[in-house]
Amino acid sequence: MKKQMFSIALTSLLAATIMAGCGTGTSQPPAQPQTGQEQAGQPSGEKKTLTMATSADYKPYEFHDLTSGKDEIVGFDVDIAKYIGAQLGYEVQVNDMNFDGLIPALQTNRADFVMAGMTPTPERQKNVDFSEIYYDSKNTIVSKKESNVTKPDQLAGKKVAVQLGSIQESAAKELAKTATGLQITSLNKTGEIIEEVKTGRVDAAILEDTVAKGYVESNPGLQYTTIETEEVNGSAIAFPKGSKHVDEFNQVIKKMQENGEMDKLIKKWFGQ
Repeated sequence: MKKQMFSIALTSLLAATIMAGCGTGTSQPPAQPQTGQEQAGQPSGEKKTLTMATSADYKPYEFHDLTSGKDEIVGFDVDIAKYIGAQLGYEVQVNDMNFDGLIPALQTNRADFVMAGMTPTPERQKNVDFSEIYYDSKNTIVSKKESNVTKPDQLAGKKVAVQLGSIQESAAKELAKTATGLQITSLNKTGEIIEEVKTGRVDAAILEDTVAKGYVESNPGLQYTTIETEEVNGSAIAFPKGSKHVDEFNQVIKKMQENGEMDKLIKKWFGQ
């Protein structure tokens, strides 16, 4: 009797299971929440974090901020990168390194992109891909107020400091072709360059205008003069050769320029 009852119960259970498996089409499993990338139209399972390499000594583009009690890398480039990342469904991790190590970081897959006020020169374009230019700038001569070094032709016979691997280093080398006796000192950090000028170990420095403005404002004994040129020294985002991110970043940059977001950040960081 017990075996017969067990057999009936088992048969009923199997029948219920089969019916549940077939379903009626009116009941669906609960929807799973989408990831940020799926919401942004990207396939699930792709990388959610992008690594941005920078040289965080280039205020206001990128610099270390300790006002909150912890060390944070902030600035114009960082704000742009995080805005673009949010629009595309990525988190952005910022890594600090020397400026001359930025392009090698892209070439060795240690970074997904570089933002460091970098100009897309023909030489750099041989090794990496660039986005559209997102901000234009000019070079300046930074010197002590009591010096008469304010023009390119006055750099003849002078010691001039620049950042290693920067567009300003290239500009100094170009000036050296006509400014006889110009001696170039290449350093890793912008702060070191300013100290060299302040202590008189060099006669002047060549820096980007927005960066020079910030340092001169906090060092009243210094001055800066714009080097007038027809060349464009704009900043762009660098990527490894063939990166799929170039087009999608360009699309967001264009939107930022159209919807006023880029102007808002320019005013925030440069006061323009």
